Amino acid sequence: MGFGDKAENKAEDLGGKAKEATGKATGNESLETEGKADQTSASVKDAGEHVKDAAKDLKDGLTK
Repeated sequence: MGFGDKAENKAEDLGGKAKEATGKATGNESLETEGKADQTSASVKDAGEHVKDAAKDLKDGLTK
């Protein structure tokens, strides 16, 4: 996984946590839900990147 992808996913996760916390603090359920969705999206992207990394590692291992 590239450093840029990791940074983007982490930023999205942290932004989601901030939205969720702000939504909870202000009683804004919509913002809270949006924050949770952002965190889930970042987690899914991270998982996809891990799959790509594993596939690359496997390919590299087979071609050596």
